[in-house]
Amino acid sequence: MSDTEFPLVQFMRDGFDPVGELGRIRAEHPVFPMEIPGGQTVYLVTRWEDVRGVLGDHERFSNDFAGVIGLGSNQEDPGGLGFRDPPEHTRLRRFLTPEFTMRRLRRLEPRIEAMVEEHLDRIEAKGAEGMPVDLVEEFALPIPSLVVCELLGVPYDERADFVKLSKDRFDFTAGPEASLQAINDAMTYLTDLVARERQNPGEGLLGQLLREHGDELDDRTLASMADGLLTGGHDTSTSMLALGTLWLLRNPEQAAKVREVDGYINDVVEELLRYMTVVQVAFPRFARHDLELHGVPIKKGELVLCSLTGANRDPALGEGMDEVRPGRETAGSHLAFGHGIHRCIGAPLAQMEMRIAFPALLRRFPGLRVAGEVPFRELAIVYGVKELPVAW
Repeated sequence: MSDTEFPLVQFMRDGFDPVGELGRIRAEHPVFPMEIPGGQTVYLVTRWEDVRGVLGDHERFSNDFAGVIGLGSNQEDPGGLGFRDPPEHTRLRRFLTPEFTMRRLRRLEPRIEAMVEEHLDRIEAKGAEGMPVDLVEEFALPIPSLVVCELLGVPYDERADFVKLSKDRFDFTAGPEASLQAINDAMTYLTDLVARERQNPGEGLLGQLLREHGDELDDRTLASMADGLLTGGHDTSTSMLALGTLWLLRNPEQAAKVREVDGYINDVVEELLRYMTVVQVAFPRFARHDLELHGVPIKKGELVLCSLTGANRDPALGEGMDEVRPGRETAGSHLAFGHGIHRCIGAPLAQMEMRIAFPALLRRFPGLRVAGEVPFRELAIVYGVKELPVAW
């Protein structure tokens, strides 16, 4: 097998499943060198144990994207916790960690329930016109944006504009320039919001951080942290809500159990997270020094890509990993949220959104069905569907 044969295999899917080539690479090449445009070699890691090992080893692998490739200004720094190493990562994460405990997040639960019901009302009204409704546009897309608004403390009269910014940054149909402009616009808005919150802290996350740590966080850093929460919590949750709904509609016996059996949704959510693995690869890691993985030499500064999709379908985790089996013994071992110090800090919030949204949708519309072709994304870092037409 050539080391350049499958340079995009980590981003490819066949419906819900990773393409067969990824499984063959996992079985035959634990560390798979690939040449990317520009001639650089990167190393794809696909086995659960190896992926977990790389993600958990910040002594040998760096996330400092700006530092490794030598970016020279704050404007070019991608920001966010995912691109930072200790001790700066440790410093920033300790500000956020208390806000993402289940005890703190439960205060958002009533608001998330209300948001879900409001959007179900809108869907019901649109469905009364007799036309299919796009569940991505009307349900999976707006709810995560509004949850982030609620979390951060975005003023109510500014949320519609903020939701549009959130949507536009992930809309690549208008070209990369439009997406980059939306990202810049979001950062401009968030920096302005932080400045206003510093003058009059509200009850959201930004206000709380400014009250408790305002002297330790400048406006740009705090805006970058907020933008990281938006980036990490919007497109991923949108994709999970859409893909999870599609799977449930294709498996009506499971949908019925979610609708009728209290608590069953917890097992379903955990297993769907593993099975879908919407974030296909983790943030890139760079070798801090010359090292070896499975006898494959990797030089200092070279890039390692961890396939979360490959890891979460690894047969080493158990039988039937290409099937959804709610309640499996290894349910808590999946890497859908990453692992180690960079494990997604918003994981409990994402799980809460799904535990609320799926049963509410299925109970409101027990006859819900797919009402047209469902186009999947192609070559996506965050996998999902472009639209999900439904009727009832």
